[in-house]
Amino acid sequence: MKNYREPVRWQTGKSVGMVLGLWLAFGMAAQAQTLDDFSQPTLWHAEGTDDVSTSLRSVDGKALCLAFDFQGVSGAATLRRTLPITFPDNFALSFDVRGTMAPNDLQLKLIDASGDNVWWFRREHFEPTATWQHIEVRRRDIEFAWGPGKDRTLRHTHGLEFTVYAGQGGKGELCVDNLKLAPLPTEPATAAPPKTPNALLLEQAAQAPRGLYPRGFSGEQSYWTLVGVDGGAKHSALLSEDGAVEVDKGGWSIEPLLFSDHEIIHWASVKTTQRLEDGYLPIPTVHWQADTLSLETTAFATGTPQRSQLLLRYVLHNDSDRPRQLTLALMTRPFQVNPPTQFLNTPGGISSIHDLYWDGHSLTVNGHTRVLPLQHTDAFVADGFDTRGYDAAALAQRLAGQRPTENTQRGASRLHDAQGFGQGAMLYRLELPAHGSRTVGLVVPWHEESMAAFDDTVSGDAAVWLQQQLVSTANLWRDKLNRVTLHLPRAQQAIADTARSALAQMLLSRDGPALQPGTRSYARSWVRDGAMMTEGLVRSGHAEVAAEFVRWYAPHQFSNGKVPCCVDARGSDPVPENDSHGEMIFAIAELWRYTHDRAELEKLWPTVARAVTYMDKLRESERSPANQTAERRALYGLMPASISHEGYSAKPMHSYWDDFWALQGYDDAVLLATALDKPDDAARIASARDTFRTDLQRSINAAMTQHGIDFLPGAAELGDFDATSTTIALSPNDGQTWLPPGLLERTFERYWQGFLQRRDGKTEWDDYTPYELRTIASFVRLGWRDRVEPLLTFFFAGRRPAAWNQWAEVVGRDLRKPRFVGDMPHAWIASDYLRSAYDLFAYERAGDHALVLAAGIPSTWLQGEGVGIERLRTPYGELGYTLREVGGKLELRVKKGLTPPPGGLVLPWPYADKPPGQAWLNGQPVAWRAREIVIRTVPATLNIER
Repeated sequence: MKNYREPVRWQTGKSVGMVLGLWLAFGMAAQAQTLDDFSQPTLWHAEGTDDVSTSLRSVDGKALCLAFDFQGVSGAATLRRTLPITFPDNFALSFDVRGTMAPNDLQLKLIDASGDNVWWFRREHFEPTATWQHIEVRRRDIEFAWGPGKDRTLRHTHGLEFTVYAGQGGKGELCVDNLKLAPLPTEPATAAPPKTPNALLLEQAAQAPRGLYPRGFSGEQSYWTLVGVDGGAKHSALLSEDGAVEVDKGGWSIEPLLFSDHEIIHWASVKTTQRLEDGYLPIPTVHWQADTLSLETTAFATGTPQRSQLLLRYVLHNDSDRPRQLTLALMTRPFQVNPPTQFLNTPGGISSIHDLYWDGHSLTVNGHTRVLPLQHTDAFVADGFDTRGYDAAALAQRLAGQRPTENTQRGASRLHDAQGFGQGAMLYRLELPAHGSRTVGLVVPWHEESMAAFDDTVSGDAAVWLQQQLVSTANLWRDKLNRVTLHLPRAQQAIADTARSALAQMLLSRDGPALQPGTRSYARSWVRDGAMMTEGLVRSGHAEVAAEFVRWYAPHQFSNGKVPCCVDARGSDPVPENDSHGEMIFAIAELWRYTHDRAELEKLWPTVARAVTYMDKLRESERSPANQTAERRALYGLMPASISHEGYSAKPMHSYWDDFWALQGYDDAVLLATALDKPDDAARIASARDTFRTDLQRSINAAMTQHGIDFLPGAAELGDFDATSTTIALSPNDGQTWLPPGLLERTFERYWQGFLQRRDGKTEWDDYTPYELRTIASFVRLGWRDRVEPLLTFFFAGRRPAAWNQWAEVVGRDLRKPRFVGDMPHAWIASDYLRSAYDLFAYERAGDHALVLAAGIPSTWLQGEGVGIERLRTPYGELGYTLREVGGKLELRVKKGLTPPPGGLVLPWPYADKPPGQAWLNGQPVAWRAREIVIRTVPATLNIER
């Protein structure tokens, strides 16, 4: 006998009427088709992703229970069977469920005969009860999940899965029974669903005067930057280009408004500019200019990741010859700086304010976050949703005297808004003397410890204290960001400043040791991003930060040797992305190359060995007779299909990106085995590497023949063009030593011609991703020095705002067209730029292990003071040199500080239109070889006739 089954209806919308209700009550049971009564358990199979254990048991021959244990990793436990289903126009798919588990995601998946197209129903944070629940899913509740299919209407499927996907993970059991399909009558049209809060506010913003809602709600793309401490991504703020501050991840914002007489001065009524302290430090400022009145909003953070606080400084200046009276309102508003177009992981737009409490000295928002004014506040007012509705512009208009004030609670100490639309204003009535200024400051503690200690921190003049905090913070960042110095002509100073800012963005975006591409959309750690950031970090003098990441990530490797693509609070993600194994080995090898820490390497060697073993299994799985046929020959011996490349997320592909990274992993594993005096391991891995390289070469040739192309494709099946991913073949991989030079040149020439068409407006384009910054390093290696500056000019135009030295993940052609842009700044892109910027000055050539100097420096930059670099970390020590034109000669001065590599230090002749001139190295004549001069001792001075 079954227990009473409690009905649970998970569906969207409301009842469609009495007729349908009666039909459901009396007709559906009679017409329902039993798809499975679970009396044949052998039809079902239990599977777990990597390191997730599963088992099945039958209950009285009429129900099936899936037991699982996530064992500290992320992933899924799945109950699946082959079950062809033809779906009527409308239907109810139902089943019974019971069990015990922590909150995890329950997924019902429907898979077509190809296995590529998947529809699903999901219930997040699901906790089954001990008694049976009846779950009914209508057609409208099922979504197309993924797949290459163009027709996404659910008609026929071939397989069905019940999946428990890790939320909190743990051990548990899910029992299912009574799977049925019942046809339903076509539902009549129903009323439109209620508007979301974002939709409501977008409508209101469209009717309000421009400037009273944030730019992102006003039909315009907005931009912002990140504020925080090194390693403190978990608690970080965003400062918008217009001066609003999102005080914490996904949080509400503080926005300045000025009131002068009955005029409201806001972001839309002023000229706005931005800057960074010193031009590169992560201390951003927004400057408003309204005739002779200016307001500067500066945001920065102090402390450590465990005990930090946000500091906001507002400086008003009166540039006129007369005193001026005005009111500064620091508004707490239910808006994120992250705009409503942002949808991934941390949806942007509204951030509810339900409660405001003002105690006369500080403001508490939603019962936990406090805002601490550093000076006396003249008044506090609040406003929210009432019976007449809500208008976010109303409070500002009432404060300016443009509306009646009956809905505004002046002097209110407490406001509760059940709708979450509360907003308040701390008011400062200021008199600015002629050519004088006033400073107002706020502190937002991110931790209880910071809040408890704050009262004893500030004494005396708050403006002076704020300046002291800013100077101290700036000094800390100067130490972190100036371990390498780039010297460039004044016109190119932004290249150096953006490099230092890029390093800061990588440090700001990390969560403790976990390197992350962002703090909102991409607030998790990918080994892909981390490995490439690791290279930038070790070259910048931050090997310990890179080591912290590697030490943290390596233990998340699965027991079979698979390196997870990413790790977050749920644990290791099992999604197969077959670049990850090579990337983990590369990151470990970078640490070894730059630190030569043998003890550290010995600890990490087991991670390397397991990853190599796993890569061996992967490539052997593709060395099957099935891949020897003409149509599949290009797949033979490669890494299996995966979705590591986002362009292949609809259907996994054999991406050469994966293969280039795997080959790099094999190369680096040989290096590391040799370093640890493991000759047998080194020989075995070298043999596997050589076999894999041969298979990869043959695959590329077969794919080019199959698709009739003359360039390196992105994926073997597609023959597609993707130079941005192909850059990995040149760096960090050594593709110039084994790929035909003509093939590489044709591939990147094709990119260059497309780039020119785009830059010059000869082809239509809407947006691009600045991962393309990697092509700069590729062009440097190809010897295309004259093409570097046009690339830099184009990509630098995509920094928004330019003064904040940053790129979002997506850059639109139309500055103000709303779109999803990902995290801003995007730390992986920052690392792509930083590596390319360093490569302009020096890179290690794989073929002969030479350090090639200034191969990306345009010859026009050598005039005047020329260029130089100081303390660039290399595997051979710290590199420093200057290069400039002096008295009709080109002079290179290389400082001591490194041991010249096996291939020496190489200076290519920088003038494409002239033959190389006579040269003297340390006063002795030296010969050119292939338009290069090799230096094998330092310090050194090289003089060349121009």
